[in-house]
Amino acid sequence: MVGDLTGFTFFITTMAMMAATVFFFVERNNVQGKWKLSLTVSGLITLIAAVHYYYMRDIYDTSGDSPTEIRYIDWVLTVPLMCVEFYLILAAVGKASVGILVRLIAYSVVMLVTGYIGEIMIPGGGSAHWIWFGIGCVAWLLIVYEIFAGEASKISAASASGALQSAFGALRLFVLIGWIIYPIGYILGALSGGAPEALNVAYNIADAVNKIGFGLVIYVLAYQDSHQTASA
Repeated sequence: MVGDLTGFTFFITTMAMMAATVFFFVERNNVQGKWKLSLTVSGLITLIAAVHYYYMRDIYDTSGDSPTEIRYIDWVLTVPLMCVEFYLILAAVGKASVGILVRLIAYSVVMLVTGYIGEIMIPGGGSAHWIWFGIGCVAWLLIVYEIFAGEASKISAASASGALQSAFGALRLFVLIGWIIYPIGYILGALSGGAPEALNVAYNIADAVNKIGFGLVIYVLAYQDSHQTASA
């Protein structure tokens, strides 16, 4: 619809996710084998998001409803995969324990499941709503701790690869700053009785920036490392 900013951001985010998917899958051929899995996961993240955004756009266009439940289905699939990327890039350049992978996935699943329970199953701002919100925030902070001060951060800091350290630093900023829109949305949704149109616009833009940007940072790391090794 003309002048419908919310509908437009649903459309443009869908197209951006599709384009990013093609890019990541094609560029697998231009990096070394140790990076191919990282780019495959980046492509899967944007592919899953593109499919969900196609359905979210359809729900919004036909009913005007905010497709928050579909968002959680998307997030519970894509956010753990984004956490997996931290493990993969550390494993590709240096050493990474399976414990990092397990902790990051577990924290992300807890964060999303508790968010879903509080926002979808117990809407309206009651005490239970905020208890589940608090649990989700604790899980998010545990992810932040792991990548800023925990084992993952220490492995990155000890690496001899400046490219890895730079990429790792950029990725964790996505988690710290880029992901902050989601708890803000939870709060605004509770206070307003449902996510308003402005919040959908913010969610759409945040998803595009976070998921595509995340993958692009990994692509740059993979490309630089592959071509530096090839020219050495």
